[in-house]
Amino acid sequence: MHRRVTFVTLLVNDFDEAVAFYVEKLGFIKTADNQFGPDMRWVSVSPQQGSETEIVFVKADTPEKKRLVGSQVAGHVLMVLGTSNCDDDFRKLTNRGVKFHGIPKDVPWGREVLFEDLYGNLFDLVERRGN
Repeated sequence: MHRRVTFVTLLVNDFDEAVAFYVEKLGFIKTADNQFGPDMRWVSVSPQQGSETEIVFVKADTPEKKRLVGSQVAGHVLMVLGTSNCDDDFRKLTNRGVKFHGIPKDVPWGREVLFEDLYGNLFDLVERRGN
């Protein structure tokens, strides 16, 4: 059986501000933005065209969900973004205003640096050794 991750959900305060950050700052593409009645909107982004995995934004519409925005994984890295050039992406994203936690460093599996999204979710930008 072939299995793959196709969608990952991410709690957000506002669909449009989330899209703006992920598209304008991180360089993702918006893959869907559909309204299904007054209370349902399906909004997703992807790191690049043709990616198998998309992030689906879910609006935090209850007090419980609002408390979890930015901390869905209790301060751990939410996602790892693979790159072919960590240093180049670091410079580009820094120039776009993305907040990084340090600078790219060599690690046993390649080169990496942590950054956060507009809500404080942590992401690991990783260039694997041999890329």
